[in-house]
Amino acid sequence: MNSLLTQSQQKTICSQLGNVKLQLLYKASVHGFTGAAFHQRCDNRCPTVSVGYNNSGYVFGGYTKQPFSQSGQHVHDEQAFLFCFCGDKLCKYPVTSPGYAVKMVSNSGPYFGEALALVNGSKAVAYSNPGNYYNFAAAEMHGNDLNLTDCEVYQVEESTEFEKPWRTIIWKSEQRKELMNSIQNYKPSVSSVSNVRVLLIGPVGAGKSSFFNSVNSVFRGHVTSQAIAGCSTTSLTTQFRTYSLKAGREGKPLPIVLCDTMGLEESTGAGLDIDDISSILKGHLPDRYQFNPSAPLHSGAPTYNKFPGFNDNVHCVAYVIDACKVSIMPRKLQEKLDAIRRKINLMGIPQLILLTKVDDACPVVKEDVRKVYQSGYIKEMMQEAGTRLGMPLSCVVPVKNYSEELELDPNCDVLLLQAVVQMLRFADNYFDEIGDHLSQTEVKK
Repeated sequence: MNSLLTQSQQKTICSQLGNVKLQLLYKASVHGFTGAAFHQRCDNRCPTVSVGYNNSGYVFGGYTKQPFSQSGQHVHDEQAFLFCFCGDKLCKYPVTSPGYAVKMVSNSGPYFGEALALVNGSKAVAYSNPGNYYNFAAAEMHGNDLNLTDCEVYQVEESTEFEKPWRTIIWKSEQRKELMNSIQNYKPSVSSVSNVRVLLIGPVGAGKSSFFNSVNSVFRGHVTSQAIAGCSTTSLTTQFRTYSLKAGREGKPLPIVLCDTMGLEESTGAGLDIDDISSILKGHLPDRYQFNPSAPLHSGAPTYNKFPGFNDNVHCVAYVIDACKVSIMPRKLQEKLDAIRRKINLMGIPQLILLTKVDDACPVVKEDVRKVYQSGYIKEMMQEAGTRLGMPLSCVVPVKNYSEELELDPNCDVLLLQAVVQMLRFADNYFDEIGDHLSQTEVKK
């Protein structure tokens, strides 16, 4: 159903009620101008905002915290009020006799204290009688035009949207350029390392390959699909791939390599094997190694890199988690992730979480990705992902991969680039931790 109440008018009403949003329950032009249709959809729902519309262009109605019923009784509500709009300005008329704030009438729509009724007598009309329980000027409220073109009733719900972002983020084109430049100009603090190697680990379909494609798209200037990505119940990635990024088609390589792996699966003997992860972390697996879930690569294999350098090691691990599936993660998959995390912890490699598909998980973000840090639901999912993987919220970064778009979106780019910057920062922490040890080793050599 399409709402007749504009976004501006909804925000104005909500500003009177706190951090809330409006959910449309009943629309007379769709469900019928009858008391029965109204009560069927609105009884026992509260708080509510009821709105009438007439041919003269007036928008007017009332608010009550009390649930509607068909008892025939008056209901007490000290917070009830009537209102009308003069443009985007709200004129508000508080209840003067709270004991008679709302009347529950079966053959009518919303009925406010013998003062205003919408869909009165199951007809497309309003009843108006100011002065007893609400004081208002009839001409100001509805222009004395009591014929309704429509009537809507909204439930008032707690909003999952914060007034201000809880993380600072700049959505300007200058910020996008600044992030791109910082990545292009980054240099690892360890001389033996030319590229930061980041390992992407996650369940099948979480968006590991799509993340590489998306970051690659930002630097190429158009949407690309170099890594195989899509929807499947089993992993589309069957090889270990190391993807280098370039600043443009003919540009110089960027100082980061994204390592893509086979997806994790719930069942034993399927998906990425934990022993293969150990080999990847230590730099033993070659690029394009064909995964075999039932038989991890052993040290005697011809392709096994027996003497990897620190440049071949993984310097940061990113768990790629689907925001839509955080709460329904299977127990066995959770156990696999726990085992992997413990192994990586022992090696001292920094870890973070990329929370993907935030637009699919939250309508607020789907409408405007810049609200990702204003969405209470996304913050909740970030917290849950962190809890499941034993990481603080500061290690969780939301991203939106390119999946259906043909052109780049600068706001999506900012999220993706910030994720890459976090990876480089985490790798720097790792280099700082082991820098002294590496220096001593290099001196001995």
